[in-house]
Amino acid sequence: MRNSIRKIRCILTAPAGIRLVVVKVETDEPTLYGLGCATFTQRPLAVVEAVEKYLDPFLHGRDVAEIEDIFLASQVSSYWRQGPVLNNALSGVDMALWDIKGKRAGMPVHDLLGGKCRMAAPVYVHAAGKSIPEVVAQAQQHQAAGFRHVRLQVEVPGQATYGTASDLKTHAQVDGPTTPHNIFVPADYVRIVPRLFEHARSELGEELELLHDIHERLPPPLTMQLAKDLEPYRLFFLEDALPPEEIDYFRRLRATTHLPLAMGELFTNVHEFLPLIREQLIDYIRVHLSMIGGLTMSRKLAALCEFFGVRTAWHGPGDTSPVGHAANLALDLACPNFGIQEFSPFNQATRDVFPGCMELRDGAVWPNDRPGWGIDLDEALAARFPFPDHPYNGAWPAIRQRDGSVVRP
Repeated sequence: MRNSIRKIRCILTAPAGIRLVVVKVETDEPTLYGLGCATFTQRPLAVVEAVEKYLDPFLHGRDVAEIEDIFLASQVSSYWRQGPVLNNALSGVDMALWDIKGKRAGMPVHDLLGGKCRMAAPVYVHAAGKSIPEVVAQAQQHQAAGFRHVRLQVEVPGQATYGTASDLKTHAQVDGPTTPHNIFVPADYVRIVPRLFEHARSELGEELELLHDIHERLPPPLTMQLAKDLEPYRLFFLEDALPPEEIDYFRRLRATTHLPLAMGELFTNVHEFLPLIREQLIDYIRVHLSMIGGLTMSRKLAALCEFFGVRTAWHGPGDTSPVGHAANLALDLACPNFGIQEFSPFNQATRDVFPGCMELRDGAVWPNDRPGWGIDLDEALAARFPFPDHPYNGAWPAIRQRDGSVVRP
């Protein structure tokens, strides 16, 4: 039986205060529809425009079963492609079509991908604070709750430090190099992080797996120094050590340290991650599924990584919708080269807006095994959680050094 696309539209909601964009693909069968994640929380309205003004008319009447052809045709329809806005728009449609395919088959998406290699996906969660004892106390709470993998981030006193409450304070006034806000000094950060892990290992023991995210904020020489300084504490992996613009330095970083390396959160283009995989310069791929176009592209990436010994560790922060987390989980369950899954627990409002959210227990996320993603969306309730007011309409303010120069990302 053939079903065709009748309408593609976006649903905007923020039940946890984070801007989420979910695409709904409606078909000529009124009760058959699919949901996909298109969340680019810093540019959400640009994604909505791309979906509703371009992909909706372009794909009207297409057979929902033709996922691969729809992906390829949509990708090249803009001529220039593989940027974050267009990739997220494409992801929303792509994931929704996989949801529909699962519903039509009466199977969860992970079964469409070949079936389970594991029953659940172990996750890592975040511990962060203003001081080293505060971070370690949070990690102990996670450890007591059954988590075996914890990412540690500590604030550099008085500075905007990634992964902590001090990061990315918003300012209504105009920001610029002569009025710098959100100060971050890389050298100060490199001095404090090894002290965090020294204390953490002494308090948490050897069995808890510890992770850390540089978030691409260091110049390469300081990155290599930090990696060497962290080696005694046996990290599970060191994440996003370098920005995409400087990935050639991974050759030198790989020769400098034996720490496992994870990379990819900012990648949007195959040419960014292909050299790192082919040359086995990283150990874990960290892409955000919607940023590279959705499930269709991501399952190809996972298969590529398998043949080079690279494991998956898909990006899974709070600015991934439950639909996006379900796509992560489908790949986690079906791919033999799964490594670890980042996960941000859902608040109750998110669970109410998205009935069918996966279960978090025993340090892992568990699927519900319903057809498709197994997740629905209560549109009336979603409308009660509009995007929060923000002076930059969702954009991140600049992080700057004391001289006013911008720190990437």
